[in-house]
Amino acid sequence: MRSFLQAFVRNGLSLVGTAIATAMAALFVALALLDLAGYLTNPYLGLLLFVAIPTVFVAGLLLIPLGLWRERRRRARTPEAATGEWPVFDLRIARQRAIAVAVLTLTVVNLVIVSMAAYGGVHYMETREFCGQVCHETMEPQYVAHQTGPHSRVACVSCHVGSGAGAVARSKFKGLRQLVLVATDRAPRPVAPPLQVMRPAVETCEQCHWPEKFHGDRQKVVREYGDDQASTETGTTLTLHLGGGSAVLGIGTGIHWHMNLDNVVEFVATDSTRQSIPYVRLTNREGRVKEYVAEGADRTTLAAQPMHRMDCVDCHNRPAHAFSPSPARAVNEAMAQGRVPRDLPFARREVLAAVSDGYPSRDSARAGIARRLEGIYRAQGISADRTARLVAGAQDVYARNVFPAMRVSWGTYPNNIGHMDAPGCFRCHDDSHKAGDGSVLTQDCETCHTAPQ
Repeated sequence: MRSFLQAFVRNGLSLVGTAIATAMAALFVALALLDLAGYLTNPYLGLLLFVAIPTVFVAGLLLIPLGLWRERRRRARTPEAATGEWPVFDLRIARQRAIAVAVLTLTVVNLVIVSMAAYGGVHYMETREFCGQVCHETMEPQYVAHQTGPHSRVACVSCHVGSGAGAVARSKFKGLRQLVLVATDRAPRPVAPPLQVMRPAVETCEQCHWPEKFHGDRQKVVREYGDDQASTETGTTLTLHLGGGSAVLGIGTGIHWHMNLDNVVEFVATDSTRQSIPYVRLTNREGRVKEYVAEGADRTTLAAQPMHRMDCVDCHNRPAHAFSPSPARAVNEAMAQGRVPRDLPFARREVLAAVSDGYPSRDSARAGIARRLEGIYRAQGISADRTARLVAGAQDVYARNVFPAMRVSWGTYPNNIGHMDAPGCFRCHDDSHKAGDGSVLTQDCETCHTAPQ
């Protein structure tokens, strides 16, 4: 026993390992208590607490046996220093009992710390803050859009990871690759939508949304504003035939006919974002198959592409990370919501011009928008206090949609709901996709909504 203790004390590597492990353990406990008390809010502190400190702590623990092993090898090479005996533990000796209790206690403490770090690390890496803020610049567009969207309280992992150990392992390996890309400044700009690895809607959307719910007709008012002095509002009322689909009843009506689960709709896309769909195949509940092929499509090219079964996200492709397709649409929406006031002359015109300018960075955009709008209204004798809300609204419109560092701007990510700013419905319903019997996927407006009023 004495020989073992001498081997431990006399090698510097084990002592360094002990010092590192002890310091990291104390630091982990202190920061964990602060975290539980709510004092740690910065996402990078979470990375430090649950990743960096435990890693150094485990490394310190590993140095202890490594130092003992090196000391034993040294003694084996130096006969005069070697005893040739293993340490003898005799629990009848009070000193050795005390040492055994101390070693057992420290082992339990180490296991608790490592377990807490492992659990905390897994939990931390499932938070929205970790996904959106640790890789700040790279994921900033997606994080900002998620915060202001209808799914802002849904954790990223609910849609992007999946359940089960296999899904978690795949996501972590993918995360390591992404970490390398970010660390080496090779991350794509903009980040491409993860269409190939998204989980099916039955595992994500349908955990909250019932696909057989019948929605019927819904009215929608599209509000737009003029460039005149009063920013005059006009409204277009659409009656949307949302309908629904039911596999039980064997029916499907309206836009949600596509979710009649007894009808299988499959398609071939020839681009990575699935904006070009030259082939559609429908298999009805009786098993009859009808194929629709766009004019000019090459059958050989189509045969080489994978077939996709239509899912919720093929239309609702930006459910949690939506960006406005144009500055005009963004300003109109902000005015309709009251985020951009209309009480100043030509408010819509001036805000639209301010957010449409090209800026090299978000900071320069914030300063440039303020400088432009404040200068315009100062020249008209309008106080800065009255202009402040308009400036803040314009800055917010820009900040939600444009991220120069990631090359994300108006229309970078097409939204397939509707057909005004992206092909959307018209990817298939364009009067060009024809079946062998002469029928087509019609572009008739009345299929989805009544004429605007």
